[in-house]
Amino acid sequence: MRKLLLLAVALVVAGGLVFYLLTMPVTISAAALPDHTPDLENGKTMFIAGGCAECHAAPVKGCDGLDVEDETRLVGGRCLKTDVGTFHVPNISPDKETGIGSWSTLDFVNAMKRGVGPGGVHLYPAFPYTSYQRMRFEDLIDLKAYLDTLPAVRSTVPAHDLKFPYNIRRGVGLFQRLYVDGKTFKPDPNASDAVNRGGYLVMGPGHCTECHSSRNALGGIVAAQAFAGARSPDGKGDAPNITPSDDGMSEWTEEDIAYFLETGSTPDFDVVGEAMVPVQENMARLPASDREAIAAFLRKLPPRPDAVKGRETP
Repeated sequence: MRKLLLLAVALVVAGGLVFYLLTMPVTISAAALPDHTPDLENGKTMFIAGGCAECHAAPVKGCDGLDVEDETRLVGGRCLKTDVGTFHVPNISPDKETGIGSWSTLDFVNAMKRGVGPGGVHLYPAFPYTSYQRMRFEDLIDLKAYLDTLPAVRSTVPAHDLKFPYNIRRGVGLFQRLYVDGKTFKPDPNASDAVNRGGYLVMGPGHCTECHSSRNALGGIVAAQAFAGARSPDGKGDAPNITPSDDGMSEWTEEDIAYFLETGSTPDFDVVGEAMVPVQENMARLPASDREAIAAFLRKLPPRPDAVKGRETP
């Protein structure tokens, strides 16, 4: 019995050590950052494309509200209800105590590209760094500089309320081992500049895969079902298939997509609704060339069958 007990203790210790090593935060060094003078106008463009205000500006109607009164007051407070618990969106205003005002540019880059906050804290992937990691360093530097120009606002945001084992934050390191590599979007040498620009916006700051793709039990996007539609994490509704398949947008032209992103109107005379409304409104603020680029990229996606089983059709 004593030997069995010692063996059990040894296995527990070994398992703990393996868990510790596998979940160690992986970060980017200061030497990796380019010597770049921040461009505030581009930072604002990344802010709009990334939909930062959609999640981080205070909602008008409580934590479930979609509308915001002032997109510059990034006090957090919105909640994302999922089957693993409720995530409360943090303050990312320049407030030094309750926001990210004390974060360095390197801290910000590591959060966006590695999902790691100051002090090596793993950030939950409800914050879509699995997409933001594809952004260029220069764009992230510009975005941080723009955020620093916004009002510093104090606020108190509740801690996440998650089920076991998801409430063990250290375990997020295992997810990051599988789904976070910190690599920047790589342009396709065989694609046009417009398609590559669209791909960058969709796969990076726009984080379109986060809503329009199904996920596995670990919360990772199923690559074979990317952009083919998904259930909403709160169980209310779903995101449509946006691939050029018969189940998706096969009848939409590039012009249709660009027009939808600008106006919210579909080719069949319907209008955008629900969670897509603020996204479309942000897309309307981008340059027309960016909307056209997004449309060009979406039309180049591989056609895929709808990933949402039993979806109700109009």
